[in-house]
Amino acid sequence: MITPQEFLIELEMEAATTRKMLEKIPDDKFGWKPHKKSMDIKTLSTHLADLAGWPDLILRTEQLDFENMGDYEYPDLNNRAEVLAYFEKQLAVSKAALAKASVADLVPNWTLRSGETIYDVSPKGKVVRMAFSQTVHHRAQLGVFLRLLDIPIPGSYGPSADEMEMEAKAATAG
Repeated sequence: MITPQEFLIELEMEAATTRKMLEKIPDDKFGWKPHKKSMDIKTLSTHLADLAGWPDLILRTEQLDFENMGDYEYPDLNNRAEVLAYFEKQLAVSKAALAKASVADLVPNWTLRSGETIYDVSPKGKVVRMAFSQTVHHRAQLGVFLRLLDIPIPGSYGPSADEMEMEAKAATAG
């Protein structure tokens, strides 16, 4: 089983990539979406920033019920600076939670539901992994949104086409 400390390393690695992507969002495009069925950039980037706090949420609760959110509040973020500040806040609480967690803390089941409708019941460790996967998924969506807006995107696990093009131009100019 993966340890909380290994999750912490992965969280920090993914956070660096997510941060680079969030930094590219133009404030004047928060209402933009590529398709009527898509989220707008505000909703997508807020969700992406919120996901940074999910390891903490998972470790300190037994469930998330979309019909009874309790003290969970989804923020109203309206520009890149607010999204980045919220992302950093969420990241900090998850880093602290993972730093003090034990392997035993990852074993109990955690439930994702909406009232009586149960979407998933899994060990907390598996749900933390799912939250990381959701981060990668939504970060990729944001990359597509930015690409469609002709905004150069950063690489995730190596250089992006935009970064390689910039490097090639710099090499030929010098």
